[in-house]
Amino acid sequence: MTSQTSFWSPALRGLTPYTPGEQPVIEGLVKLNTNENPYPPSPRVVAAITAVAQEGLQLYPDPQAAGLRQAIADFHGIAASQVFAGNGSDEVLAHAFFAFFRQARPVLMPDISYSFYKVYCGLYGIESALVPLDAAMRVQVAHYRSSCGGVVIANPNAPTGTGLPLAEIEQLLQQQSQCVVLVDEAYVDFGGESAIGLIARYPNLLVVQTLSKSRSLAGLRVGFAAGQRHLIEALETVRDSFNSYPLDRLALAGAMAAYEDHAWFETTRAAVIASREDLARDLQALGFEVLPSQANFLMVRHPAHDAAALAAGLREQRILVRHFRLPRIEQYLRISVGTPAQCAALVQACRALVSG
Repeated sequence: MTSQTSFWSPALRGLTPYTPGEQPVIEGLVKLNTNENPYPPSPRVVAAITAVAQEGLQLYPDPQAAGLRQAIADFHGIAASQVFAGNGSDEVLAHAFFAFFRQARPVLMPDISYSFYKVYCGLYGIESALVPLDAAMRVQVAHYRSSCGGVVIANPNAPTGTGLPLAEIEQLLQQQSQCVVLVDEAYVDFGGESAIGLIARYPNLLVVQTLSKSRSLAGLRVGFAAGQRHLIEALETVRDSFNSYPLDRLALAGAMAAYEDHAWFETTRAAVIASREDLARDLQALGFEVLPSQANFLMVRHPAHDAAALAAGLREQRILVRHFRLPRIEQYLRISVGTPAQCAALVQACRALVSG
């Protein structure tokens, strides 16, 4: 009898796909499990999307995303030719893995980081070598000196939230000058230091960012990469061999509007940072150990309580957090920063669980 997977390509059968955070529909849910921004996007985003929806949807969008790339370039002080836009940073990362890391030597990455990196390696047949975080759950740049075909790190790291200063990013770029160093800055706007300013000096640097987090556009799927022109050309070659129209008209309009409203961006990210610091203090008062975070989430554990049991107890109270059943972090919970009211509800529920 023919197996149901017998029609699959052989390479597909061994893949373990990425598991996204749960997106349930539960009445009264406090959703702190997927690092979404608790605040809506700028009203200009909604207005721009509404306006562009009135006319032109029968036409293809701009395949070059010229307007958006210029807006991103203006914000970061680089040239539009140094920007690549894609359908979420996940797509941009996938193109980058294909373009730069299919080498004879392995790509180096932290052992605890964004799990999609390993999925891309499996999809494209890329060998990877995991570099352990130190005992404080931090990336140690000095450990990334071995011969490799590339390096990828998230800065700030996910799911730990810890970040590296630019001096250490430069050290990494210098010690691995013969391969691409990809710095994934999905959470950089919540307290990290962007490496985009280093692009002019380092031809091996590719920085990837997303509009899902600090600009509240997880539902639009917009991301970009920044690097010297030869790196951007490689990404464009991959894109145009895969999908020449990755960003639709609505996403392009909304993303450009998000960059135009700088005041909204600054106000909402400052609110998230303030709530993160308050939440960290409140959880520490309950006995939780909290890793230093430069992201819109906290990685926490309680020495007297099992993480899985805490996650289950919170769920019973309609509060979702993320629990990873993985080595080294199985006793941690990753908690997205919500509104002050959502954070207060979480702290109240945690207080009942740990005191009980």
